[in-house]
Amino acid sequence: MVIQAYLKATLENSDLFFEHILNLKTKPRRGWQKKIGIKKPESVADHAYAVATIAMILSDSKKLNSEKILKMALLHDLAESITGDLTPDDGPKKKKENAAMKKIISSLRPTLRKQYWSLWIQYQNNTTKEARLLHDIDKLEMALQAKKYRTNGHSRKKLEQFFDSALDRTNDLQIKKMIQKLKH
Repeated sequence: MVIQAYLKATLENSDLFFEHILNLKTKPRRGWQKKIGIKKPESVADHAYAVATIAMILSDSKKLNSEKILKMALLHDLAESITGDLTPDDGPKKKKENAAMKKIISSLRPTLRKQYWSLWIQYQNNTTKEARLLHDIDKLEMALQAKKYRTNGHSRKKLEQFFDSALDRTNDLQIKKMIQKLKH
């Protein structure tokens, strides 16, 4: 009886959180629109799913905490359900994203709120092995998507900036090599 009441309360308070998840399906990745002119680019949800799947594989292969990195991956762009996809051209985004994430998780029970906020801050501040790997995976996914757009006929020259950005902002040597290979 206690478990049923607990689950019911958790589900009732999660409606708003679930709405934010679904909103990511309608949020386009704006960098592809602004810099390449792609009319219907991948959504933030598309990107987050790809990042999470890649994170699972690379975390397992590196023997890191895969549960932690998966949760972090699923949360890493959730704030964009409120802020939209902020690009580097939009200026500092940390304050905006932190405020959005606080709002998103506010409807969850305190234990989940604390856990998800902790994962969020670890990612934002790049303070754990999982967070550092996830930042690199985020750039790897961008390079993979750039290659897909290039294969689909978009300008090699315009897409070069995405590969270069990924290479400049990646620290993991294995991932750097993957991106270098994708670039050519």
